[in-house]
Amino acid sequence: MPAAPKPIGFWRGWSLVVGATIGSGIFMLPALLAPFGLLGIAGWLVAGAGALVLSLMLADLSRSFPLIGGPYAYARRGMGDFIGFWVGWGYWIAIWAATAAIAVACVGYLSFFFPILNTNALASAALTLALIWSLIAINSRSISASGNVQLVTTFLKILPLLLVGTLGLIGGNYDHVPPLNPSGGNYLAVIATSVTLVMWAFVGLEGGTVPANDMKDPDRLIPRILIAGTLTVLAVYLVAYFGVILLLPADLLSASSAPFADASVASLGRPGAGLIAAGAIMATFGALNAQILLSGQLVRAIALDGLFPGRLDQLNSGGTPAKAMILSGVFASVLVLTNYTKGLVEAFNMMILLSTLTTLIPMAFAAITALIIFRGHPKAGRKLATAGLAFCYALLVIIGAGQETVFYGFILLMSAMPVYALIKRPTRAD
Repeated sequence: MPAAPKPIGFWRGWSLVVGATIGSGIFMLPALLAPFGLLGIAGWLVAGAGALVLSLMLADLSRSFPLIGGPYAYARRGMGDFIGFWVGWGYWIAIWAATAAIAVACVGYLSFFFPILNTNALASAALTLALIWSLIAINSRSISASGNVQLVTTFLKILPLLLVGTLGLIGGNYDHVPPLNPSGGNYLAVIATSVTLVMWAFVGLEGGTVPANDMKDPDRLIPRILIAGTLTVLAVYLVAYFGVILLLPADLLSASSAPFADASVASLGRPGAGLIAAGAIMATFGALNAQILLSGQLVRAIALDGLFPGRLDQLNSGGTPAKAMILSGVFASVLVLTNYTKGLVEAFNMMILLSTLTTLIPMAFAAITALIIFRGHPKAGRKLATAGLAFCYALLVIIGAGQETVFYGFILLMSAMPVYALIKRPTRAD
């Protein structure tokens, strides 16, 4: 019997990278970066360059090892079961924490149309859980169904961002361009803070490496979608960001809780805010779909290596790892419920910091794996340099996450060790 055709080609793969990356981050960053003036733009450029370096490093690894699981699989290949499990555990935390954060953000944007969601915690929590579990149901049907949702929402989320950016570049006020460093802080410290803030907007680009088993010709396709996806994201971000800062004065921008909506009101009137809110809903919905898809693929990859308990490597009749997605959905749901008492914004901030940290740690291990694997290969100088830069960038962002976030992230990673001890079979001497 001929093998079933692989459901993920270039465009679905590209939409997975772009869709998992463009989520909630871009819609708040203009306000968060406004106090840093033009040095905030330097943060965008450094973070964009760092994201491209990470993509090149992952592309090099995927050409040599087109393995399901992405950064987890590369770390295990280079450093063995324990490090692989530890990295996979951390990356899994990143995915279900991001699932919770993005679902919370999506409900936040829905509150533009349904204000009760801002005042009724029970209603907002219930809708957040409904979003998560409805997408788990869609992803459990088939990879093709998930890919179709991803492709459509990716195009729908890009359009309003480009619209606001274009309106600003064409009709904006260039007197709104901020000074170089209005905060007066140390230049390097300001840029480092900006980079840390911006990195949340790039988390997700590594997702294109995870579902390798469902890709057509993954050793060629993964590098193409990683580079094309990262460049697309960077271009959309820069156009949108420049457009917003030209439409709103810096003092209004820094005080805005919805900078893209306020910029749209300035250029299109009240209907413009509704347009941007709808675009933000599409952006977060598509990113949520991508995270749920990746959660199943990652857990299945770890289970296939015998490093996760149960039968989480099994596929259902639709060819999807439904059990693995359900397990991830349970953890994301618990995180949502335990943090809604803090309020929507505080819950979101905690979740994005946790997700960013636990994504960058696996990327750092993947970079070290690349250094191990490619060392001594002929003509590997560029690959080694890329891996070294990728590690330095990941370490910079980890440091920038702050002591408290690193502390709690470390505790979560340490919690993996008893699980590993229970799963790993003891070795016996001959």
